[in-house]
Amino acid sequence: MANITAQMVKELRDTTGAGMMDCKKALNETGGDMEAAIDWLRKSGAMKAAKKASRAAADGLVGVAVSGNTGALVEVNAETDFVARNDDFKAFVKSAAEIGLKEGGDLQKLLAAPHGGSSVQQTLTELVARIGENMSVRRTLALSVNPGVVAPYVHNAASPDLGKIGVLVALKSTAPADKLMPLAKQIAMHVAAANPLALTIEHLDPEVVAREKNVQIEIARQSGRPDNVIEKMLEGRMRKFYEESVLLQQTFVIDGETQIAKLLEKASKDLGVPVEIEGFVRFQVGEGIEKVESDFADEVAQMAGTKA
Repeated sequence: MANITAQMVKELRDTTGAGMMDCKKALNETGGDMEAAIDWLRKSGAMKAAKKASRAAADGLVGVAVSGNTGALVEVNAETDFVARNDDFKAFVKSAAEIGLKEGGDLQKLLAAPHGGSSVQQTLTELVARIGENMSVRRTLALSVNPGVVAPYVHNAASPDLGKIGVLVALKSTAPADKLMPLAKQIAMHVAAANPLALTIEHLDPEVVAREKNVQIEIARQSGRPDNVIEKMLEGRMRKFYEESVLLQQTFVIDGETQIAKLLEKASKDLGVPVEIEGFVRFQVGEGIEKVESDFADEVAQMAGTKA
């Protein structure tokens, strides 16, 4: 067997743009022959996938999987909604969610897990080469509770358990699961619509709270009011911020009047045992990713070598 050095792997990577592990495998498969390794990468689709990796993948789907009182979300990104509607892509996201559930929401374990005779990452690389768009498994997270239930909700569903927004809500209670699940699903729908930042005020990121306070202080000062009045104004504005941002203080979107905390109090009274939200997770496709919009006419003109 040829002695494959780190320098050889680096040289092949620099030439092709393919991943380090793909380059190492290509050199091993071809006995260290650089030209043959390039051909091997081309045939495997690794080069084709690497060339697309620089393009923003801000579309895609969120997949959800639940088993017992544990659930998982996985976000898989693609460049366009067209690919998000592709049956092969949807099948991949669905299987990735199921594997994410088994791997406890660990992204690295998910990517390395067996899938179709190879790994999840390799299967995705092959899918990129076949479909022709950059794709990535962006994130995954699992949620569990005991005792209680975990309810999933998918908004704007492309097919069962796949959509643009995925939510998991864990309700902790000793009440029967069939009594808890309808409430948990309604709260999951609420989370999808209201997008809370945290379960309680204490769970809010201190930096987010401090930034909001600074903004509201500056806005209040523009009114020219004295400091003691500004302090009162700040209290009211922060209270409104918490009502909009904290799940337990939000107004239930389904009835438009009940605070979520009061909703849980009523459920606890009706069921005869405490009911509380243990946690929630909300994934929305592409949130936080800068998506570059391009003009189709300009793209065509550039391909022809002229400007439209």
